[in-house]
Amino acid sequence: MRKMSTIRNICVYCGSSTGTDPAFLAAARRLGRLLAEHRIGLVYGGGSNGLMGAVADAVVDHGGMVIGVIPEFLRTKENMFRRATELIVTRDMHERKRIMFDHADAFVALPGGIGTLEELVEQLTWAQLGRHRKPILLADIGGFWQPLIGVLERMREAGFIHNGALMSYRICARVEDILPTLEAAVASMSEQETAGDTATVEKL
Repeated sequence: MRKMSTIRNICVYCGSSTGTDPAFLAAARRLGRLLAEHRIGLVYGGGSNGLMGAVADAVVDHGGMVIGVIPEFLRTKENMFRRATELIVTRDMHERKRIMFDHADAFVALPGGIGTLEELVEQLTWAQLGRHRKPILLADIGGFWQPLIGVLERMREAGFIHNGALMSYRICARVEDILPTLEAAVASMSEQETAGDTATVEKL
């Protein structure tokens, strides 16, 4: 009998600034509190600025666990989060992303900038290539991700996304829906299915 997958840690991608809409900051704080209350660890980029710092602060403030992963060259620029349960300093961005992948059972993208977009798209790419089946969710706060969703749909229509079933993602407009959506996504999957091909991911 295969062991069903459970969500122990969620990797959250988000901005190192707070953005212009107060709803973004409120969503980051709310998500952090919910993670702590459900005893799900936060894996994230290790900074204390912006939405990154807000979600991490909320997790710690409510008794949760935070794993911060930050490259050496960003320790000062992103103001390394020293309240983390575990802080991992990496040599470069590639090692950072691999370690975040290894520690996470699912991925959530809150609003953010180019870095957030790059991390999100990389996970979508790895999923499309069949390297993992860990759930990927867009926290579409205030419709923030609608332009990207439109581009992805246009790519499908134009015949550039062929493995749509593999490159699947969930969308939640409300923070309260994020954890139930992710838990439902992994409910029928085995740990082996969600773990992914770590050896291959290391080379990507």
